[in-house]
Amino acid sequence: MNPKIPLNNWKDSDVEAHWDSVASVYVEENNRVKDTHNQRFGESVQYLQLENEQSVLNISSRDGEATDHILSHSPRCRVVNAEISSRLMEVASEIRPHAHQKKISTYSSLPFSRGEFDRILTLETLEHVEDPVLFLKELHRVSTDDAIMVLSCPPATSELPYQVYSLIFGGHGEGPHRFPPSGRVKKMLEMTGWNLVKHKGTVLFPVGPTCFRRWGEGIINSLQNTFISELGIRQFYVCNKK
Repeated sequence: MNPKIPLNNWKDSDVEAHWDSVASVYVEENNRVKDTHNQRFGESVQYLQLENEQSVLNISSRDGEATDHILSHSPRCRVVNAEISSRLMEVASEIRPHAHQKKISTYSSLPFSRGEFDRILTLETLEHVEDPVLFLKELHRVSTDDAIMVLSCPPATSELPYQVYSLIFGGHGEGPHRFPPSGRVKKMLEMTGWNLVKHKGTVLFPVGPTCFRRWGEGIINSLQNTFISELGIRQFYVCNKK
């Protein structure tokens, strides 16, 4: 690996253990901040350019909620929900019994064929994986030549707000993670054959009254490609293949 990209000091199995441990409260905790949680899905669907009968890989799928949003736009898409936590898969099965799920044991070697997916959706996953470069290479491998990938993750500036939020409000926690600066994400995308089409910072204020949060989105939308946009807790990267 390029030495300028830090290696993470945990294993994918540690990530699996964390999400297994919080699976029973995952949905409940997300429902406490439902609008902010769901923002990832509404934003993503705008960029996926979904068409019927496309194959979509949703990784990590957690409780499978992204499937609802994908199928509401394109009901005949084939959505595969890939998840490392077997307990979260059980939660997903209870809520969405007809969802197609696939258990993975590592993010560095995915159990899919080359060129299997037309679209890749990976929300708040990159920051958790043991080897993010290998993960992005695997997503490149399993996608078609004209694939679109939508990726989101919190930036490094979110670490302190996350710690404060967790101290005050609790939540399901993030487990092993490293929130990367957007510059590092862009470097990893470049290294792994992805062409960045769009980068957007979102969710300047994740909590508070609706009018306050909307005001924050107006600010961050008008200040993209500045330090202010880097303060958004959810950074989106829309890519195609080189």
